[in-house]
Amino acid sequence: MYLTHSTDLALRALMLLGASAERRSAADLATRLRVPPQHMAKIVQRLRRHGLVETARGRGGGVVLAARAPGTSVGEIVRVLEGPGEVVDCDHPPCPLRGGCRLRGALRAAQEAFLASLDRVPLRDLVSDPPEPVLLSLALPAPAGAPPEPEKGT
Repeated sequence: MYLTHSTDLALRALMLLGASAERRSAADLATRLRVPPQHMAKIVQRLRRHGLVETARGRGGGVVLAARAPGTSVGEIVRVLEGPGEVVDCDHPPCPLRGGCRLRGALRAAQEAFLASLDRVPLRDLVSDPPEPVLLSLALPAPAGAPPEPEKGT
């Protein structure tokens, strides 16, 4: 099963948001995940439309997880972001083997098994110990040519 880059980034953004209750801007998420800000803005809007994040404009605004998001399964998130498509498209162009082929059914069963395994994982499990400190420590990338920052406490 292949997840689109957009779904991958959306899951990562949800994990970052879930690791802390603070509001983050879409630009901050883009910087931390090293993607163009316009792309992250589109992802945030999709997540908002599906009720996974809440957004607010202006001073003190930003993006936060919606109240229901931590309990949402990763399988459900992948389904809403990826849509109802199948692993293979046997109809465009029409496959000459469609009439007697069993591959489509086998792949559909594998896709459902993949999603069923993700149904057992709520988003909150992706940000609980020990991953939370790792997610919270995602530092902003240093500007090109800048010396590395010293570690705190040294």
